[in-house]
Amino acid sequence: MSDPAAFYRAHVFCCTNRREAGHVRGCCAEKDAEALRGYLKDQAKAAGLKGVRINLAGCLDRCELGPVMVIYPEGVWYHYRTRADVDEILQTHLVEGGRVERLLLDTKQKRLTPEQEAAYAGSSTGAASA
Repeated sequence: MSDPAAFYRAHVFCCTNRREAGHVRGCCAEKDAEALRGYLKDQAKAAGLKGVRINLAGCLDRCELGPVMVIYPEGVWYHYRTRADVDEILQTHLVEGGRVERLLLDTKQKRLTPEQEAAYAGSSTGAASA
């Protein structure tokens, strides 16, 4: 039996998990994950992307890195904090088939590197950011 055709050419899972306030690991929801996921979905629709499904997900166990998303079938993980990050992932990964190197996460990574954190220093975060 051959493998069935994929339902989607890309399936994006955006963590929107919410933990109790002050939890030591934090959570994606407190970093505007829901609004950013909504923005990604709206932008994908506006771009007319076909065969791309964007879903919310419960905890993806990368809380300290969040918000995070994973894109299948490749299993590529990204951290993102701004609309500009979302736009770059949408264009580079979902439209062009490339990777956004500066936002990639290693599958074993549990904390952002100093370089990754520095990229956000002084910038506002969340859905309102451009």
